[in-house]
Amino acid sequence: MAKRRSREVRAYPLAGQDNRVRIIGGRHRGRKLSFPDIPGLRPTTDRVRETLFNWLQPRLPGARCLDLFAGSGALGLEAASREAGRVVMLDRAPAVVEQIRRNIGLLGLGHTTVEQANALEWLKSPGDSFDIVFIDPPFSDSLVEPCCQLLEQLGWLRSEACIYIERDASKPPPRLPPNWSPLHEKRAGQVSYQLFAT
Repeated sequence: MAKRRSREVRAYPLAGQDNRVRIIGGRHRGRKLSFPDIPGLRPTTDRVRETLFNWLQPRLPGARCLDLFAGSGALGLEAASREAGRVVMLDRAPAVVEQIRRNIGLLGLGHTTVEQANALEWLKSPGDSFDIVFIDPPFSDSLVEPCCQLLEQLGWLRSEACIYIERDASKPPPRLPPNWSPLHEKRAGQVSYQLFAT
C-alpha cells in the first residue's frame, strides 16, 4: 500500500506516531518501525494489511515474495514476519531503501533484502520466480498494468502464484493477463485492493 512507494510492513503511521508502522502478525508482531518522511509515501493501513494477510496466510510459510514498490516496507516486512521463505523489496528512493535495510537488520531478517531499483526496469532483467507479488505503486503513476504484463511475460511468477494489487478506486481498473483469476476484492475509502492467482 503505498503511494509513492509505500510498503513497510505496510501500515499507515500509528496515531500520534508519525512515520512509524507496526507489524501486525507473526514472529515480530507488535514491533514498530520507522520510515522516511517523504511526500507521497503512504503505508497500507493496518486494517487492509490484516485482511490481505488473512487471505495469504495459508500460502505464506516458505513462500518467495516480491514487493515491487516497498515504500515504508510494511508489506514485505509483514510477509517476512509471517514466515515467508524469501522476501525481495524494491524502491527507487535511497532514503527509503536505507531505512528498510536498517529495519531488516533490527529484526534480524536474514532471508529479506531490499534493492534500490526502478521496478519496471528491474523486471526486464532475468531473475528468479516468485509465489507472491505485491504491487502498490504511487497512485499518481500508471504502473500496475505494465508491471503485470512483465510479470506474466518474463517468467517471474511460479505456478499458482498470487498477485496483490492496490490502486486508486476512482480510476478504471488495469487490463490484466487473461489467465489471472480474481480471488478476493475489497475497498477501503479511495483504495481498491485485490488478490489474483495465476
